[in-house]
Amino acid sequence: MEAAKMLFFSPSLPPPTSLTSLRRTFYFNKSHSQSHPQSSQLKPLAMAKDTSDDSKPGNSTFEKAAIAGGLVATPVIGWSLYTLKTTGCGLPPGPGGSIGALEGVSYLVVVGIVGWSLYTKAKTGSGLPNGPLGLLGAVEGLSYLCLLAILVVFGLEFVENGSIPGPLPGDQCFG
Repeated sequence: MEAAKMLFFSPSLPPPTSLTSLRRTFYFNKSHSQSHPQSSQLKPLAMAKDTSDDSKPGNSTFEKAAIAGGLVATPVIGWSLYTLKTTGCGLPPGPGGSIGALEGVSYLVVVGIVGWSLYTKAKTGSGLPNGPLGLLGAVEGLSYLCLLAILVVFGLEFVENGSIPGPLPGDQCFG
């Protein structure tokens, strides 16, 4: 995939120092360039940096895995938090413990994405890249929302019951 490049051009006139001189320069250039097309030469001032990470082949696979994991994990956590708030228990174990395992892995995926985002923010000053179709950015935002929901629901559970539920189901839930 080829990244688009952007050039910024400037007429060969000195930069204006005020809004009035900017207007004069604009109108002068507009009328001047229509009458003398060869005199409206533009010089490149700057070119946008190519920020595609195609040079790092491992990143795209890791990003796609994070997108897939995040798109699965965030609804599972929503279901888990709703079940926890309404019943006081997490998700049922399911056949062979698969649903309970999916729930646990989903929490780890969301914490991992938020950790990766915070690390990237501290290192570069911005969050994760948008990724293909903007999905990595969406997963990042959903992960932060899930973390906020986790803190709210677990906080409410702590206030109401005096503790948060453990990682393994108790006898009162599925005993």
